[in-house]
Amino acid sequence: MTKYLVFVIIIAALVLFIWGRWRYDVVAMLALMAVVAVGAVPFSYAFNGFSNPAVVTVAAVMIISRAITDSGIVDDCVRYIAPMAEGNIITHIAILTVIAAILSAFMNNVGALGLIMPVAIQSAIKTNRSPSILLMPIAFGSILGGMTTLIGTPPNILISTFRHDYLGQGFGMFSFMPVGGIVASVGVLYLILIGWRLLPQPKKNKTKSIDQLFQIEDYFTEVKVNPDSSIIDNTIAEIEEQASVVIYALIRNNRKKVNPGENEKVRIDDILVIEASPTELDKLVSSAKLQLVGSKALSPEVLSHENLAVMEAVVMPGSRVEGRTPQRLKLRTRYGLNLLAIARKGQEIHQRLKNVRLSVGDVLLMQGEEATLRDSIAEIGFLPIAKRGLSIGTPKRKYLSIIIFLVALIATTCGLLPIQISFAGAVLAMILFNVITIRGAYESIDLSIIVLLGAMIPVGGAMELTGGAQLLGATIVQYVGNMPVAVIIGAIMLVTIALTDVMNNAATAVLMAPIAANIATALNFNVDPFLMTVVVGASSSFMTPIGHQNNTIVMGPGGYKFGDYWRMGLPLDVIVVLVAIPCILHFWPV
Repeated sequence: MTKYLVFVIIIAALVLFIWGRWRYDVVAMLALMAVVAVGAVPFSYAFNGFSNPAVVTVAAVMIISRAITDSGIVDDCVRYIAPMAEGNIITHIAILTVIAAILSAFMNNVGALGLIMPVAIQSAIKTNRSPSILLMPIAFGSILGGMTTLIGTPPNILISTFRHDYLGQGFGMFSFMPVGGIVASVGVLYLILIGWRLLPQPKKNKTKSIDQLFQIEDYFTEVKVNPDSSIIDNTIAEIEEQASVVIYALIRNNRKKVNPGENEKVRIDDILVIEASPTELDKLVSSAKLQLVGSKALSPEVLSHENLAVMEAVVMPGSRVEGRTPQRLKLRTRYGLNLLAIARKGQEIHQRLKNVRLSVGDVLLMQGEEATLRDSIAEIGFLPIAKRGLSIGTPKRKYLSIIIFLVALIATTCGLLPIQISFAGAVLAMILFNVITIRGAYESIDLSIIVLLGAMIPVGGAMELTGGAQLLGATIVQYVGNMPVAVIIGAIMLVTIALTDVMNNAATAVLMAPIAANIATALNFNVDPFLMTVVVGASSSFMTPIGHQNNTIVMGPGGYKFGDYWRMGLPLDVIVVLVAIPCILHFWPV
């Protein structure tokens, strides 16, 4: 009976993952508590997932990726190579996509995209091409690159750990390369030659500049405080609260005071630089008896002052701002930042900015001092998408970070140390040698992924403990056991791809690995080709913007719609299946 309850819990979890109303880490914890409640997982085993080697390894990879990114060495290499891409469009897409794929093979996928995306947008604007032509190919390229090595993506680490528990030995660092390398190479070739042509093609010379993207003229203007104005002696905070506007600067005696304090009182003849919708502006001017002194749109250059700068940024997965409003974040008082505008999924937001709940992929236009921007980007979780004399983090011992990483890589590849030990040791060495700070190490860990993995591993184990995985495998074998092995593997891959397009790929790997392994065992086949099938399927999130974090990140800056993903992603999935099946059967005989 317990095994059937586990099936019900897993199906309910899948529905909640697909629904997307609750975060995937919350859904995972609900599933964990449910399998514990029905007795499928003992109390003493409930949180063993958090000590699983796969979880430790994923956390270590996140920290190492952050350390290498902050060192600046990869950024320097990318920026050295990137100018070569500014030729014809094929070369442009090819160089950036290949770089993204190579980087993601050895570092966190999101980190790899974070390094290459600003370069892609800058080069697109420089060559008068739309960023939308580049961003989806490099996002897909980073996902493809992740399937080539053990550390390329969390599902690979999870599958290797499952194999260790199932057979007594996990996959090696480059065990995925024969299949993953060929699949990734063919997939990247498709993206370069064909894929980008399937996207909606923007009209020539229509690449949006910063002010066109956010339509700043709809937001900003200047008003003068007349002698009979009702807001004289009112504080900035009082005016903003009563009139639902934001005051970004105060000009008094020809001197501009940017970010005026909330307790600053307004005087006669003051000029206020305010952000408001046309309706709110008319209401404020008439009720407070103000004089509209500027009908000309204020550009980012006008808004800049002394050491201030304007910067575009994207809300990253795991950022502390996700789901919160700018008003609650208190960006001005805490970080000295002004949020000037928000664009979401290619559309401008015209409601009150301070009340908008921020989502992953939102494009923000912010203003502040360069030093504040530089420090706050990493702290808050933003990714700059146009470099304006700004770099993420401070370069620290560039080559030492690579040396430590290579030592850990060699130790793992040669079998000297388990990956969780070598990479945890690498993290410790980077901290001791000041390659990354302790605070930076903790901040680089995406806790939502860690909670997801720690919770889902026992849930997946519940299928094994209760015999559910064996039952499901035996039932499937009854219907497909007489079919060619290529058909069986193809069916497993298609199911895995379908799941990973609507839920987190790590959760997909946790659920599909025991099912695939038990199907192989029931058929008296080698388990490895079936596990490799799950590896490829879990790294094929191409048809929706929600299947992989990188797809979500590029949605806003690229101005993509939901349907744009399957236009380029469906053919790519077909190519992956057709290429992967013969490769798996060749390199991993059944």
